[in-house]
Amino acid sequence: MNAPAALNTDAQLVDLGDARMAERIDTFVERKGASLFHRPAWLRAVEKGTGQRASGFVTRQYGAITGWLPLTEVRSVLFGKALVSSGFGVGGGILADTGDAIEKVACAAQAYAQDHGFSAIEVRGGSLPDHWQQWDDRHAGFERALADTDENQLQAIPRKARAEIRKSLKNDLEIRIGSAPDDLAAHYAVYSESVRNLGTPVFPKSLFEAMLAEFPDAADILTVCKEGTPVSSVFSFYHGGAVMPFWGGGTVQARSERANERMYYELMLHARRKGMKVFDFGRSKTGSGPYNFKKNWGFDPVPLVYGEWVAGGGQGRDIDPTSDAYSRKIDLWKKLPLPIANTIGPWIARGLA
Repeated sequence: MNAPAALNTDAQLVDLGDARMAERIDTFVERKGASLFHRPAWLRAVEKGTGQRASGFVTRQYGAITGWLPLTEVRSVLFGKALVSSGFGVGGGILADTGDAIEKVACAAQAYAQDHGFSAIEVRGGSLPDHWQQWDDRHAGFERALADTDENQLQAIPRKARAEIRKSLKNDLEIRIGSAPDDLAAHYAVYSESVRNLGTPVFPKSLFEAMLAEFPDAADILTVCKEGTPVSSVFSFYHGGAVMPFWGGGTVQARSERANERMYYELMLHARRKGMKVFDFGRSKTGSGPYNFKKNWGFDPVPLVYGEWVAGGGQGRDIDPTSDAYSRKIDLWKKLPLPIANTIGPWIARGLA
C-alpha cells in the first residue's frame, strides 16, 4: 500500500520568513528535544546557500503546534524533484505529539508533492506513517559522552587510535578555531580537495556562509595547519549539549601528519570547554570506511531509521555516492583538476540535498 485511501490535508504550509512562526516552531523543536535539522534556521540556510526552497507543514491544537515536518524543496536537472526532510542534513523527519498529527502533516506533504510535481518525499529520522517505506540497515549514527579532562578524553579513545593521536601531538601542528572569512576560506580549500579525492562534487561555498550566518553562536571551524598551510579542517555545529563535526576533510598531507586524528581530538577538547557533553560523530553508511573509522574510535553504531513516500509506488531518487550506478563517474571525478571540480561541483551538489 502506497498511500491512504483519502488524503487528510488538515495541516498548514508555513512561511519560514515569518519570524513569529519560526520562533514558535523553534520552541516546539526545543520542547521535543529534536535535532538541529528540525530548526527553521537550518532550512533557511539551505535555501540561502543553495537556492532550494525552504518549507514545511505544521499542525496545531488550540493554537499550539502539535506536529512539524520540515522540508527542503529540491529541484535538480540531474536528480529530479523531491521534498526532503531535511535538506543537506542527516536527521529531520516528522516531529509530532500524536499519531493524528503524524498523519496530517504526512498527508499534507503528499498532496503538496502531487500538486507540484515532486516525485518523492524523503525523511531522515523522526516519526513515519505506517504506509510509508522505511529501513534501518543503510546508515548508522555515532554518539559518545565527552570525558571530563583532556587526559581522560585521550584515554577514552581505544589504543590504536590513541597511538595515532599521540604521534600527531609530537608533530609541529597548529590548531586554529574561528568563524571568520579566513577560517571559511581555509576550510573550503581543504574540504573541496578532500571530496574531489573521494570522487564527489563539493557543496557551494555559499551553503557554508549561510550556515555561519544563521548559527553565529552555534557553529565554528577547526583547522589543523602545518607550517601555516591548512591540511585538515572541520565545520561543526553545537546543539542540545552535543558537538557535531559535520563537514570535514583533509589533504593528502594530512595522512602522514595524522592531522585528521588530531583534528577530531582537538574538537573533543574544544567542545568540552564550550560546555558540550556529547560528541556526535554523525552518520556513516553501514560498513563503509568512515563507519569503521568511528568504531575504531570507540563509538558504537546505532541504526538510523529513514523512510520515503514515492508517487505511484515507484523507486525514489538514487543520490548515494557509493551506488554502483555512479562508480565510473566517481573514478572520472577523482581525476579532475581541482579548479574544474570546484567550478562544476557546486552546481551538481545543489541537487544532492
